[in-house]
Amino acid sequence: MFLKDRTAAITGSTSGIGLAYARALAKEGANLVINGIMPPADAEKLRTDLEQEFGIKVVFSPADMTKPAEIAGFIAEGEKAFGAIDILINNAGIQYVAPIDEFPLEKWDQIIAINLSSAFHTIRAALPKMKEKGWGRIINTASAHAFVASPFKSAYVSAKHGIAGLTKTVALEVATKGITVNAIAPGYVWTPLVEKQIPDTMKARNMTKEQVINDVLLDAQPTKEFVTVEQVAALALFLCTDAAKSITGATLPIDGGWTAA
Repeated sequence: MFLKDRTAAITGSTSGIGLAYARALAKEGANLVINGIMPPADAEKLRTDLEQEFGIKVVFSPADMTKPAEIAGFIAEGEKAFGAIDILINNAGIQYVAPIDEFPLEKWDQIIAINLSSAFHTIRAALPKMKEKGWGRIINTASAHAFVASPFKSAYVSAKHGIAGLTKTVALEVATKGITVNAIAPGYVWTPLVEKQIPDTMKARNMTKEQVINDVLLDAQPTKEFVTVEQVAALALFLCTDAAKSITGATLPIDGGWTAA
């Protein structure tokens, strides 16, 4: 277990890709600070289930990723419990699909706050302790939309392009500090986030559910297969190894060939 005595903080980690990250790191011995929006009883069950399955310590934080003070508190809670955050994974994200001239202003602000600004706030809070220890791994969940655009996703595409730029900038700032900063750019992964955008895409494009899946989602991926959460988590795990210490400032596609075209 090469991550024993390390601590990983993961935003948006109660389901989908975020939970897969948590499980992969926990399997290698990392203690966890997990985050999400769920009923307290469900959060406690998830926390204890992870502790019991992997023999680690887990802290749950309900921090709202639109509120900088709560984001700072999320990092502070992890540092109080474990001393420092060694691995930070920014994964919290939401989606909304609509033409730009019909795009609700509050949805733009919410997507930029959760998908982009929250990563700035977590990194800003976690870096001082990483610098003290001379070791750290920061992994941001980007998207194929960090490279290419799709119609009706102005806020999401803007946020993911921003994540790629933030990743590069921070990587350069800490390149001599033993800290790597990378982004993972999945294509379409079958997660609650993807499933929830199907009805809006059906409406925006006047398509059936099957047409959206086959002609919009999987049409973008030459493999014609969804990426799995386990595959994304495995890439994150590799980035935490010593073998990956020279990989920094990269946005790494895992998209079935989508951005190869």
